[in-house]
Amino acid sequence: MMEPTVGKPSFLRNILVRVLLFSVLIIVVRFAYVVTIAGESCSLGDFCFFSLPDNFNLVTIGAGTGASGITANKAVRSNVVSPSRRDMYTSKEWIKAVNFYSSVFQDLISEGYLSQNAKSLCVETQYGQDVFALKEIGVGDSIGIFKKSSKPLVISGEGHRIPFGGNTFDFVFVGGARLEKASKPLDFASEIVRTLKPEGFAVVHVRAKDEYSFNSFLDLFNSCKLVKSRDIDGFDSSLPYSREIVLKKESDLILGHRENLPDGNVANKCSVPGYKQAFVRKAEPLIMEEPLKPWITMKRNIKNIKYLPSMADISFKNRYVYVDVGARSYGSSIGSWFKKQYPKQNKTFDVYAIEADKTFHGEYKVKKKVKLLPYAAWVRNETLSFEINHDPDKEVVVKGRGMGRIQPVQSLSDGGFDGEVDRIQGFDFADWLKNTVTDKDFVVMKMDVEGTEFDLIPRLFETGAICLIDEVFLECHYNRWQRCCPGQRSPKYEKTYAQCLELFTSLRQNGVLVHQWW
Repeated sequence: MMEPTVGKPSFLRNILVRVLLFSVLIIVVRFAYVVTIAGESCSLGDFCFFSLPDNFNLVTIGAGTGASGITANKAVRSNVVSPSRRDMYTSKEWIKAVNFYSSVFQDLISEGYLSQNAKSLCVETQYGQDVFALKEIGVGDSIGIFKKSSKPLVISGEGHRIPFGGNTFDFVFVGGARLEKASKPLDFASEIVRTLKPEGFAVVHVRAKDEYSFNSFLDLFNSCKLVKSRDIDGFDSSLPYSREIVLKKESDLILGHRENLPDGNVANKCSVPGYKQAFVRKAEPLIMEEPLKPWITMKRNIKNIKYLPSMADISFKNRYVYVDVGARSYGSSIGSWFKKQYPKQNKTFDVYAIEADKTFHGEYKVKKKVKLLPYAAWVRNETLSFEINHDPDKEVVVKGRGMGRIQPVQSLSDGGFDGEVDRIQGFDFADWLKNTVTDKDFVVMKMDVEGTEFDLIPRLFETGAICLIDEVFLECHYNRWQRCCPGQRSPKYEKTYAQCLELFTSLRQNGVLVHQWW
């Protein structure tokens, strides 16, 4: 008797088993991808059957040796976070940054500058790796600000306009050399101080690698004192190393290198700080022997000049100012030298041209980025006489006019000059300078005032305004040998080269970085 045929049912059963196994394989592969690659718990959109608990520990291999355990934060793992941001939170770059900041903050906790119950703010943090790191080590009350929010870690705000009230935070952090990139560093620093509680700590990572930039940085934080400074390694190629500076806010504490007046300007007595004096020792040597052809020697000397920005980082200054005293035409020194040759470190300078000769005033009307002061720099506010002499030793630039000296009006009534004379208004240059710039600005001055430097320089010392100037380019006028007439000295000036050399030497001995100009 024949057995019943079972081939067809067995065939169908095999197909069903294979389909089932294939479906299970698809689910397993998808689940493995979501958990191990994307690092997220499953949801309906992820094609999974369940979700992982909120306190699930994601272990990811970080940069360097070993594994880095990162506990997924509820806020970060929330379904409101976009898939692209979830990918960012699990990228190697993110994990490397979080590990770096976690190490930094743990050190600060061990040293007593940060605690887990500290209300904390991270400033100008684009994605909030530092905020995440704070939360991961238990500093739960932490938030970051950036011009574009990246919720839930970062809300909208900027360093120079922090959207919180005064005395709000126990701890403020600025990483990634963000302060030195700010367009308004003083406003940035002032906002940190404003929002920081008294006795609170601010920690800033900067590139400040020289004494000038370091002290310029400290000058921005008037009501804080330096607690600690150390060099640390960075976590990426954009900032391979930095200086970590810890500051403590103290009430009614005014720090600085100079005595300050109520309006913030320098008092009459000042001394140039030691870190500035160090640059004088690095400056090019003065020309000690009187040159026989000064119009050649002095011009060649510009190749030897060691500019301050070539020796130091000038990032931590509130403003950058160039003052040309005795500017003459725009092309005389502003356009031909300062704009083209002075190393500005990509900073934008406010330019002031001080020129009494009305012949040159017209061209400045079209120079929108230059502020013209159509007066004579002097030691007080008064009407002056302006000599228009045709010095044969000076190149005639405009309509045969030579370079003139200024004198009080009564001086000419005694005779001694029968050339062309203009009446002009003189102003107290030192007083103007003290009301225009502060010691938090970077100020460069060129002075070519036909002998008046022997009046103006002592006045700058007398008023303390000299301490506001970082670098000086000075042409000293004396009875030099004339180009036109071999063997003859210019009768225009009474001072000698020795007296000019004494003026330069005195400036440098007092810590002023001055260069010989032509």
